[in-house]
Amino acid sequence: MRNFKKVYVIIFSLITVFYGCQENDYSFGEIITPSNIQITAEIVGADANNPNGDGSGAVNFKATADNAVSFKFISEGSETVALSGETSFIFSKLGLNTYTVTVVASGTAGVSSSKSIQVDVLATYSPPDDLKSKLFGFDPANPSATTSRTWKIQSAKPGHFGLGPVGGSTPTEWYGAGPDEKVGLGMYDDRFIFSSDGTFTHVTNGDIFGRNPYIVNDLGPNTTGNVNGPEIENYVFADYTESFFLTAPAGVETINLTGNAFIGYYTGGNRQYQIFDRGVANEMLLRTTDGGSEFDWWFIIVIE
Repeated sequence: MRNFKKVYVIIFSLITVFYGCQENDYSFGEIITPSNIQITAEIVGADANNPNGDGSGAVNFKATADNAVSFKFISEGSETVALSGETSFIFSKLGLNTYTVTVVASGTAGVSSSKSIQVDVLATYSPPDDLKSKLFGFDPANPSATTSRTWKIQSAKPGHFGLGPVGGSTPTEWYGAGPDEKVGLGMYDDRFIFSSDGTFTHVTNGDIFGRNPYIVNDLGPNTTGNVNGPEIENYVFADYTESFFLTAPAGVETINLTGNAFIGYYTGGNRQYQIFDRGVANEMLLRTTDGGSEFDWWFIIVIE
């Protein structure tokens, strides 16, 4: 009987090991490195008389490749993930400059290949002193001084966060949050620091609030955040630093963030925040379009 029990234990152990191996035997299928990368660049405003654009510095990129599942665009040290293969950059260095843009096409199991192109882009916009003073404390009397200002979502004010149609001119036309309506979800404790050297620091205090699927596609799988319909609350995300620059396409003052940086609520998209109104002391009303061109998202930010 004792020997029988030993044999039983051995057989059970072998079965357990066998099934354990089976459960972890993941398969990616055939792994093929992306190839035939094609990149097109549309310089906004370019024509026969203005081959390098209208001075906004904006360029729309589109990449395709065989056997690719996602794309990453790299330029000037900034990286932007674009699953669709389409993204936009705004190059803000004054004058006519040549920029190199590299596209990394990724396939299954993480294999990748890359290709680069160069674009000659004209930028003519210089932001006014009063905008720089409001955003990061610029002092015209001491223009070389290092200055910064810290902003946050104006959670106490109705309509501090909301959405409306793309291109709409009525703030939070379809939905506007009430005072402190989103407390505890990972947005109100965030701080956004703009510095005169062009750095943008986002203090997340450990978590953020954002829209699915953009937040997962761009920042990584959700492991601890609460999924509430199309939103992820308290998505774990550390502080980070990126860059910002100011432009005015079609005369609209715009804050441009690099990489996957964002303000308030993660929406993906081109990281361009139009300054819809900055007439209220210590406040600015911003608008951005999400990654699916589904909504315009509105934010009121206030100096802390």
